Amino acid sequence: MKTLLFGKGGSGKSTLTALVAKSLVEKGCNVLVIDNDESNFGLHRQLNMSLPDDFMDFLGGKKRLINKMMKSRSEEKDLNLFDDKWDFETIPDEYVVRNGNLYLMAVGKIHEFGEGCACPMGVLARQLINNIETGENDFVLVDTEAGIEHFGRGVEEGCDVLFMVLDPSYESIRLSEKMDWIVDGIDKPLYYICNRAEGDAREILCSKLPDDKLVATVPVNESIFKAGLLGNEFQFTVPEIEDISDFLINYQPK
Repeated sequence: MKTLLFGKGGSGKSTLTALVAKSLVEKGCNVLVIDNDESNFGLHRQLNMSLPDDFMDFLGGKKRLINKMMKSRSEEKDLNLFDDKWDFETIPDEYVVRNGNLYLMAVGKIHEFGEGCACPMGVLARQLINNIETGENDFVLVDTEAGIEHFGRGVEEGCDVLFMVLDPSYESIRLSEKMDWIVDGIDKPLYYICNRAEGDAREILCSKLPDDKLVATVPVNESIFKAGLLGNEFQFTVPEIEDISDFLINYQPK
């Protein structure tokens, strides 16, 4: 299964991606995390892994990919960046960090002033996700940048399930309403995770979501906050995260 996590900035997408990935690995699954957030430089630390080289370099860098995109547009041809399908073991070693059953890739990061927009990264992420084949017991978790621009780039095309992460804010509620409409048009199952939701805020947030689409509500956790602040590995069990990984393992498409 290929799963994508998204939400507004600061909702906790990367934190949940790391926690769910580690939970799935502990249950014997093979997990590939695709870091598709060009401004996140901490996800690898939460997984206790080194930061992979930008996968953008596989194609010669951003400028070369832009040239490929422009050429295909001028020739009115479909852009195809891959010659062969990959499974977890055939991803080029230079662009994946491995730790047992856990794999990490980074599509690309913003490294310098004026280097250009992140649009080519979206194009590459879309084709990368489509190009990876999952076998039995394989899971791909895609961590996205803040907001929903990746929907405009079609990054979700190759994913099986979408998770929207909401924090207790009016902005998250409004964004969830917008996503109901957008996702209806692409025929992808959408589920919700409420993060840092407790007390009255949890009740208000959950009341705005359909019960059959709410996978878990994750309360404020001091251990998670401290580890994230220090850039340390997540080394603890969170019952609500176990619920999310169990949901993925037992998921049956409707």
